[in-house]
Amino acid sequence: MATPLRSLTLNAWAPRTRAARSVRGLRNTLLASIVLLPLLAVLWACIAAATEPSAWRELGTASVLRPAWAMTVWTGLASTALAYALAAAVVARSFATPAWAAAVRMLSPMLAVPHAAFAVGWVFLVSPSGWLLRAVSPWLTGFTQPPPWLTSQDPWGLGMIAVLVFKEVPFLLWALATQLQRDDTGQRLARELQAAQTLGYARQRAFWRVVWPQLAVRIRWPVLAVLAYGLTVVDVAQIAGSSNPSTLSVLAWQWLQDADELTNAQGAVAGWLLAGTVALAALAGYGLSRLAQHLQPLTGTRGTDRPQRAGGQAFVIVLCTVYGAVLLALLLGSFSGVWPFPRWLPDNWSLQAWISVLQSFTTVSTTLALAFSSTALALLWAVTWLECAPTGWDKSIRWPLYLPLLLPSVLWVVGLHRITLWVGWGSSFSALVAAHSLAVLPYVMIALSPAYLGFDPRYAHISASLGRSYGAFLLKVKWPMLRASLCAAAAVGLAVSVAQYLPTLYVGEGRFSTVTTEAVTLASGGQRSLVAAYAWLQWLIPALGFALAAWLGRPRRFHTI
Repeated sequence: MATPLRSLTLNAWAPRTRAARSVRGLRNTLLASIVLLPLLAVLWACIAAATEPSAWRELGTASVLRPAWAMTVWTGLASTALAYALAAAVVARSFATPAWAAAVRMLSPMLAVPHAAFAVGWVFLVSPSGWLLRAVSPWLTGFTQPPPWLTSQDPWGLGMIAVLVFKEVPFLLWALATQLQRDDTGQRLARELQAAQTLGYARQRAFWRVVWPQLAVRIRWPVLAVLAYGLTVVDVAQIAGSSNPSTLSVLAWQWLQDADELTNAQGAVAGWLLAGTVALAALAGYGLSRLAQHLQPLTGTRGTDRPQRAGGQAFVIVLCTVYGAVLLALLLGSFSGVWPFPRWLPDNWSLQAWISVLQSFTTVSTTLALAFSSTALALLWAVTWLECAPTGWDKSIRWPLYLPLLLPSVLWVVGLHRITLWVGWGSSFSALVAAHSLAVLPYVMIALSPAYLGFDPRYAHISASLGRSYGAFLLKVKWPMLRASLCAAAAVGLAVSVAQYLPTLYVGEGRFSTVTTEAVTLASGGQRSLVAAYAWLQWLIPALGFALAAWLGRPRRFHTI
């Protein structure tokens, strides 16, 4: 198990004196305070922002509250359930086969696509004047003008659900892959699956009875993050979601931007209503999962069956096709000039959008500076914590560490803004770095923890028995062996920072622009090529980060210690 492994690793160089243990405890306390104090301060500021009774009364009497809340619940729960079911089905059909390794290799390009960029590309594909309808018009549909169809911002929220499902399935598959890559998990589960099959159980029955219950427990936090994001997302809802009614998160964001203090407080109150919705949905999901385990029969059907890998492979192919079509639509749109319907390709091509993007050097440089700074800080803290903190400390700090994932973004940015004003960082670059770092840290921990906690402690004892120091063990044994996981965690952090929208706008008070804020802001306008260029750049930066991580993390020969 993960907990004993780290304890055994630390015991190889455990302090022997009371003074040494006291210094270690003080170090861990300071290390925890670096993150805990800001997180709890932001939480307190979020609570203080919603203490106005009149704001609660105004929210309760708002006529738009019920339809907005219903749309939020419908899109959030539907997208989470579909993403969870599809990810589980892919693993069930491809676990412990070459198809699973192939699927994992395809995850990095998908994870690099931010939600907002994917939403923009999705709208370019499925809108009435989008690329898909152009491909079959007029020879099949007979349309010479875009039809009056609601395909991108439909009142049922189907477009938003589709965007969230296609984005969250790769994230859940990646979370499962990080667990299966652990030394104490993947191979053991494969052996247990094989043992169940030798006892006469069908492969699918053995997987759902033996493997999946153990995997499902290990991805509780990623699933909760997907649920919280689906219920509280703003940028995707603005681009691909319904506008009548809009989701409650969009409504809260509009209220927070109002100059009236009461309306502003109403936005914070709506954020707490969203937080309560996330909590109730999480409790309901937990109850349903326990009920399903209780009702599941204790005996399974014996017999043999085929591995049935076609289903998992087919959906991965669909994922790759959709992502490829989205990125191609963005690329073509960024170079398009005059493009009348129903022509499949533009009448002329233009570099004007990319010239405008390249002239916005401040926007690109701000994006890169925020991404690298926040990722470096988050990775440094995560590695130090995972290396130094005892098991009990790690368990106690996990839940506040995930507050940026669980609290609605519209509520979280209110608390962040209040804290930055209180410490004198209002609308400064330092405040933005701190805000991005707190947002990046949970994802870095999710990415890095499985491999770090599953590291085989025998390497530490061998190194200690050879007389090597703790620093030499880290620099020449442990970190080189964890190079791929460290690089992958950094790439994930980079992608998360690039995708930050609300913290950049609200904490920066509009003084700083990034490729994400420009893409979302321009998405509501008519500059199609400029929106596509910013959205493509929003994908290109994380994609280069994942490519660099794959190159740096590739297997190499070990150096002598």
